[in-house]
Amino acid sequence: MSEFGLTPSQTVGPFLSIGLTWADGPDVVPAGTPGEISIGGVLYDGAGEPVTDGLVETWQADPDGRFDHPEDPRGAAEPSLPGFRGFGRAATDGEGRWEIRTVKPGALPGQAPHIDVSVFARGLLDRVVTRIYFPDEEAANALDPLLAEVPADRAATLVARPDGPGALRFDIRLQGESETVFLAV
Repeated sequence: MSEFGLTPSQTVGPFLSIGLTWADGPDVVPAGTPGEISIGGVLYDGAGEPVTDGLVETWQADPDGRFDHPEDPRGAAEPSLPGFRGFGRAATDGEGRWEIRTVKPGALPGQAPHIDVSVFARGLLDRVVTRIYFPDEEAANALDPLLAEVPADRAATLVARPDGPGALRFDIRLQGESETVFLAV
């Protein structure tokens, strides 16, 4: 150890736009993709105030439930949908809103269709991780092993709600009343 000691830990801060911008941003699929949906909401802090300098990152399977990644247990597979990226990154705006353009993922073996979500925001020492499940998948959601572990009164924090044609709403609450369920990863 040097004579200066350890560097103190830092929280995620307003540097997000410098270090985490991504060229394709919130577009998991190009505009006009068949089956395109928007998923968005507001990121709230523990006091219930919108987080205006946060980042919501998503990762998901293609419509066939496959990943073009070597860790897919069935082997990496090219996406079945042209232009599908599987990854989106949306900064929150001045009102804490975020939104991605995507398609509904297919189910993974033994799991309901879902989107993995990482949230970066001021006050966090590391990202927090959650999932978005789909409201039209009641039967699959009832059998999903992760949702089965979540207390019934909290499971609703992981299910998006309809928000008009082709749109779903998923607000993320970092703390407080109706706090979103976060996963230990």
